[in-house]
Amino acid sequence: MNATPLPTSPRPFSLQWSGCSDIGRVRKNNEDSFLGLQFDAREIFRLGKFGAGSLEKNNYTFAVCDGMGGAKAGEYASQIAAEKITTLLPPAYQGVAPAMSAGYSGVLSELFTQVHRALVYLGGSYEECAGMQTTLSLCWFTPGWMYFGHIGDSRIYHLPQREKEIRMLTQDDTHVGWLFRNGQINEREARTHPRRNVLQKALGGGNQFVDPQSGAVAYEKGDVFLLCSDGLTEGLYNPRLVELLREKPSAGTADNPALRLVEESLKNDGRDNTTALVIQVI
Repeated sequence: MNATPLPTSPRPFSLQWSGCSDIGRVRKNNEDSFLGLQFDAREIFRLGKFGAGSLEKNNYTFAVCDGMGGAKAGEYASQIAAEKITTLLPPAYQGVAPAMSAGYSGVLSELFTQVHRALVYLGGSYEECAGMQTTLSLCWFTPGWMYFGHIGDSRIYHLPQREKEIRMLTQDDTHVGWLFRNGQINEREARTHPRRNVLQKALGGGNQFVDPQSGAVAYEKGDVFLLCSDGLTEGLYNPRLVELLREKPSAGTADNPALRLVEESLKNDGRDNTTALVIQVI
C-alpha cells in the first residue's frame, strides 16, 4: 500500500540585491547613502553591496538617503539617518512583526520621527551640522509583503514580473511633483523645471513636522524593486529603467543591475550624486 505524500509547503521567498553610489561629475562630495540590513527581534546584520538571502527566518530592510546642508552637513545627515535605522528596527520588529499588516504605518512613522529628532538636535548643537537634512526612502521586506516609508524626492519603484511598465510607489515631496501628479505639467517639463529639486518635506533642517508617506505592496517571484536618489532619474526615463533592470548579464559575468543603472545615468547627466539599490525577488 502506497502512503499518500504529505503536502509540501511553498519555498520561502529569497532576495537578491545590488547597490551602487557615485559622486557624479560635478559635486565635490557624495551626500547620498544607502543601507541594507538583515534582522530579527534579537540581532541585526549590515549587508554588503551585493548578496542574497532567504526571508524564511529574517526580515530585510533597504534604504536610500540624499542629504542636504552646508559644508559636509548633507553627507553627515544621510549617514546619521542610516545609522539610526540600525538601532530602531530590532525593537520595532519584536513589537509588531506578528501583526505587521496592522502596525507597519505606526512603526515607520515613529522611525522617521526619531531620525528627524536626531538630525534636528545635532543641527542645533554643532556648527558644522547646522541646517542638515535628508530624504529617506525605506523598504521593509517580510515574507510576501514589502512595507515602505518615504519622505523627500528619493524614490521607490516596483517592477512586477508580469508587467511591462515600472510603478513609482512614492511621491516626490516637491511643488513640481505636485504639479506633475495633478496633470499640470508633463514628465519632460517636470524633469527640466528650475525648481524640481526644491523640497517641501525632509528630515531635519527647519522642518517642524514629520509626515512620511507609507504603504504596503504584495510581491511575487520575479518582481524587482528599485530605491534611488534623484540623481539617478535625472539621467534615465522610465522605459530605460525597465530595460536596464531586465537586462541579462553576458556569459561569465555577475549580474549587477545597480551598477548598470548608475553608469548609464552618469553618461546621460551626472550633475548630481547618483545612487541605485536594486532588490530582486528570487
